Amino acid sequence: MKRLALLLFGAAPAFAQHPPLTIAGITARPGEAASGYLEVPAGSDAATRIPISIIRGREPGPTLALIGGTHGSEVAPIVALQQVRASVDPTQLRGTLLIVHVANLPSFLGRTIYYSPVDGKNLNRVYPGNPSGTVSERIAHRITTEIIERADYLIDMHAGDGNESLRPYTYWNKLGLDARVDSVAREMARAWGADHIVIDTTRTRDRERSTYTQNTAHIRGKPALTTETGYLGVPDPVMVELNVIGAFRVMRFLKMLPGPVEMVEAPVWLGPYEVLTSPETGVWHPAVERGHTVARGTLIGTVTDFVGAKVAEVRAGFDGEVMYVVGTPAMNKGEPVAMVAARARP
Repeated sequence: MKRLALLLFGAAPAFAQHPPLTIAGITARPGEAASGYLEVPAGSDAATRIPISIIRGREPGPTLALIGGTHGSEVAPIVALQQVRASVDPTQLRGTLLIVHVANLPSFLGRTIYYSPVDGKNLNRVYPGNPSGTVSERIAHRITTEIIERADYLIDMHAGDGNESLRPYTYWNKLGLDARVDSVAREMARAWGADHIVIDTTRTRDRERSTYTQNTAHIRGKPALTTETGYLGVPDPVMVELNVIGAFRVMRFLKMLPGPVEMVEAPVWLGPYEVLTSPETGVWHPAVERGHTVARGTLIGTVTDFVGAKVAEVRAGFDGEVMYVVGTPAMNKGEPVAMVAARARP
């Protein structure tokens, strides 16, 4: 127990007094929960808002941020976070839970994959954002300043987008900037519960161009995960439940909630990985399914023109496992068709 406390909080944890917490006019007192919106003012395009909840534990402790809806059609985490909000008892909570229910409301309401229907940008590629930028950049700036900067730990909860047939897995950032942050993030990944963990050493180390939600926290000294739990833009009940279970497992790992700490004892460590893209525009015909093991050169799928003539093939570049494969026919040149990850040592 003492060694875990040292790992999580350092040698001398010293949480300040536990007053009410106010974010953007939303106030939660100790032992209470409150919800509202982070307003994103209009700029070069329209204003939007970000629905959030603050659950303030009765006792002081760490602050964990859970972010859903970075991509609007990755819906299992969005539904799961509603259940987390309803299930966490603030009188039993130690510390603070910050929930971003739908980070990218324009994409969610517009039912789009990857990109905002307003500015055509991927929210998970524009962090830490820009208060004077387009709407995706303004959203990222608001989340960075109001949520990430306040958190001690962060989980960016993703799923297979509306076109992606995906098996559950987790990204562990291993940046080498701070050994404690890397180590705690590794244990958070084991606590979350997915038995496949991608070791990602490729992310930028540039604080001002951090690009991804998880990376923005990690560079700032806050252990963080990206989780992938769900597929094809549907709120499958099993995937929703896995997201809820994962959130509670991490809260128990961080000692925010009472109960036994559960860890994946022998995860499948993965890396390197490759996102394969389409060489042509047309109709996509996958030849593999999520979770399939493939050898180098295995046919992943074909692209035909719109009357059915084959115009391209996509094959695996190395031995590995299919983490996701696009399961819908529409395909543009340069878009992802699948992700293949190789086995690795942690």
